[in-house]
Amino acid sequence: MAFLPVDEQLNYLRKGFSEIIREEDLKERLTQAALANRPLRVKAGFDPTAPDLHLGHTVLLRKMKHFQDLGHKVIFLIGDATGLIGDPTGRNALRPPMTREEINRNADTYKEQVFQILDPEKTEVRFNYDWLGALRFEDMIRLTSKYTVARILERDDFAKRYRESVPISVHEMLYPLAQGYDSVALECDVELGGTDQKFNLLVGRDLQRDYGQAPQIVGTVPLLEGLDGIDKMSKSKGNYVGIREAPDVMVKKLMTISDNLMWRYWELLTDVQISEISALKSSGRNPRDIKLDLAERIAGDFHPASEAKAAREQWLHDVSQGQTPEDLPLTIAADPRLKQCLLQTGLAPSSSEADRLIKAGAVAAGGEVIKSPSHRFEAGEYILRAGKKWARVKV
Repeated sequence: MAFLPVDEQLNYLRKGFSEIIREEDLKERLTQAALANRPLRVKAGFDPTAPDLHLGHTVLLRKMKHFQDLGHKVIFLIGDATGLIGDPTGRNALRPPMTREEINRNADTYKEQVFQILDPEKTEVRFNYDWLGALRFEDMIRLTSKYTVARILERDDFAKRYRESVPISVHEMLYPLAQGYDSVALECDVELGGTDQKFNLLVGRDLQRDYGQAPQIVGTVPLLEGLDGIDKMSKSKGNYVGIREAPDVMVKKLMTISDNLMWRYWELLTDVQISEISALKSSGRNPRDIKLDLAERIAGDFHPASEAKAAREQWLHDVSQGQTPEDLPLTIAADPRLKQCLLQTGLAPSSSEADRLIKAGAVAAGGEVIKSPSHRFEAGEYILRAGKKWARVKV
């Protein structure tokens, strides 16, 4: 097949990457692939720890799609073996291993969801139990001999737990080696992952060298902030947008993000080029309208365009035009101060949480973000939003 010129491929791929290790190696690998008329093998692994994917996962999936767009082979790796260990990345305590039944059930739903972004014709779905489960005891000894305890403890989360005398199980220390061995088994040219996975991705490079392979290029993508603009998007934190949620739910949630976070979402959750995003920033348009375009575009990635457009119109009907959603009870506010309204309506459980939400740009009235904790409302009726919660208040 014919590939685009290497410089054009690099320009297309750079968007959305935090780091490429090393870009000059990627350029050389792309050049070799074009000369040999061989697509690169690009892998990203997902442990099936939950049944549903959210927009945070799609940052990585979208980058995989970019390689597909350029004609390369993408390997969607389901970590049915590593899921039995439980990824310790970012953990300050032992993650309980999952059962085989949970893993199989979640893996089935993953396969259904990823093809809303990836092209199934250009995607190779693999399960790492196929080779990790086949390793004999002597194979495991040989694998573990290639890394020292000191190197493993260089991982930030392990180092922190070690300093704080928090137990680290031996099986957790096998996780980076197991993930790295995936790259050996699949003979990967490129491995993609979040910035928090950098250590594990680099282990893959080291192991490939030890097994006589050319070390893979590592590409890391940012961790997407959730709707609150503070923590990483996570179902456990309640700041997520699920890709299987209804389009009207997706639009409502996305319209709660701050204006600043909106640009981050434009970059990481769409295929719009940086030059076009810059033009939007300087266009002088109302940020709310640009955000609504974003919400419709994202909902349209996972639902029919007609449903995404209908969700947009519903949001305008309910909020932008002052129409009160039927399911929001009216709260009579005794105090016109924004913070007190948040407390009285239950949108914030405490004064400190109200301050945090306001400063994060997660609070809006009538669709307009309010960032001043001292804001006072004039007499009237308002639709308030704090994070993903909504309330109707009369001052």
